[in-house]
Amino acid sequence: MDDHDILLSTAYFPPVQYLSKLVHYRNVWVEAEENFIKQTYRNRTIILAANGPEALIVPVEKGRGQKQKIKELRISYDTNWQHIHWQAIVSAYQSSPFFEILKEDFIIFFKKKYAFLFDFNQQILETILDILELEPVVKQTADFEAVPENCLNYRQLIHPKPQKTQSDPFFEPKPYTQVFNDKFGFMPNLSSLDLLFNCGSESYGILYDSFQRG
Repeated sequence: MDDHDILLSTAYFPPVQYLSKLVHYRNVWVEAEENFIKQTYRNRTIILAANGPEALIVPVEKGRGQKQKIKELRISYDTNWQHIHWQAIVSAYQSSPFFEILKEDFIIFFKKKYAFLFDFNQQILETILDILELEPVVKQTADFEAVPENCLNYRQLIHPKPQKTQSDPFFEPKPYTQVFNDKFGFMPNLSSLDLLFNCGSESYGILYDSFQRG
């Protein structure tokens, strides 16, 4: 475990890069006071489907103003996105080695309706940590401007858009076998779902090896 703390955004089934931090940092802060930022992992995850990487996006309710506190952001159920997401996940991973073993851990998130995106994501994160048998101390920030002392700020660094992704010297994705390896080769830094369904109990080792010490 690293002596530093790390500050991360909330994330919907966070990518491998995000999870690799949870393996190596004892104290993890999740940003709870920021305004919602669109087109980020806060409400999207990227799986590997038969036609290539596919973004699954949780729709959110639009407030009166453009700025909405992440903890106050409500999930929209105007469309049946839960059914759409789960069907996409089943289609992509039903032939993966650990799908049958792990599907019951995740299907609840596509049946139960959560009011707030932040709470939804935190429940997902707790489930992933349980599966990985990780026990970092996860805390929520109380002030957006105040980065906790001795803390690495990764709120904006981990991003799904290549043009907005910043260099991370501590992350080098370790390849693993994916369902569509023969078709696409290895596709790095996908959703935690991709890692867990494909690798199961080996996921911890892959996350550990994906972390590069400076």
